[in-house]
Amino acid sequence: MARLPEADLEWVFEHIQKYLENIRGQRLFITGGTGFVGSWLVECLLHANKELTLDLHISILSRDPLDFGKNYPHLVNASAIELVKGDVRNLVSDGKFYDIVIHAATDASAKLNRENPLLMADTIIDGTRKVLEFSKQVCAKRLLMLSSGAVYGRLMDGVTHVKEDSSSGPDLLNSYYTYAESKRMAELLCAIYSKQFGLNISVARLFAFVGPRMPLDTHFAIGNFIRDGLAGKSIQISGDGKAMRSYLYAAELVVWLLAILVEGKMGRAYNVGSDQSISIRELAKKVAASFTYHPDVNISNKADGSNPINHYVPDISRAHEELGLRVNISLSDAISRTVASHQFGAI
Repeated sequence: MARLPEADLEWVFEHIQKYLENIRGQRLFITGGTGFVGSWLVECLLHANKELTLDLHISILSRDPLDFGKNYPHLVNASAIELVKGDVRNLVSDGKFYDIVIHAATDASAKLNRENPLLMADTIIDGTRKVLEFSKQVCAKRLLMLSSGAVYGRLMDGVTHVKEDSSSGPDLLNSYYTYAESKRMAELLCAIYSKQFGLNISVARLFAFVGPRMPLDTHFAIGNFIRDGLAGKSIQISGDGKAMRSYLYAAELVVWLLAILVEGKMGRAYNVGSDQSISIRELAKKVAASFTYHPDVNISNKADGSNPINHYVPDISRAHEELGLRVNISLSDAISRTVASHQFGAI
């Protein structure tokens, strides 16, 4: 994969400068640094490190460092980067000390959730427990836990934007919610470790995103729509298109994560995403409009029983009021940037 678009790196840099002095000279340990979210975070931090000579040291946990090196040669060749071979479920201290731990390792695969929910549960729950123990051992001053908006489960009728203090939750007797309930348990473990051992932990509950490096062949509707358009095909909606979603551009995601890391309150969760809701049907049309040939949109008009979540849109008032965060990049612009990155190879 190539570098992220220079315009995005510069945009992020402009918006994170106020947080950077708080992490100058610090050692970071990141799990999940090879994924969509993690690689964006790492590359943006490296860009800032170069621009401001921050003297950051970033260790990235990877099950396959050689493969990571092939995919991101410009990252592994940076002097500030160290790859640590290992699995989050078997993470142990290497005897070094770290100031910050960012736990971004998880597998949000719908396929894994469907075919091997036990493995998904083990990876999330056991992995988080290992990261918490690791954070104790390395004397981390701060831990950022990346959770998910899935923890809210199916929202009650009439609720369009879910708040962090929502009492909704997944159906415990439905294995579809393995990912969601595992994330809830991971958050509870964070609360326990914070209380018993004084770990300074903030939680980012991630919703849906779009941007370069986003996978186009998984269960993410917007990725599938972009894939269809890039292939010159009609955009296909497998359900009835009525479900409501929202999407935050990946560059903004990085800004939000650093804000929560630096200024988020201990033991506090923050929704991370856009509050600008859109139906899947309208989303498909918006993606189609981003292509010059404007592909057709085909809707099966059959309810999609594989995903019972009708609304997946956050209330972001807490992030706005406490951290000053807001959505700056429109969905149309976010889609256009993502499409362009694929068309011109900037991924």
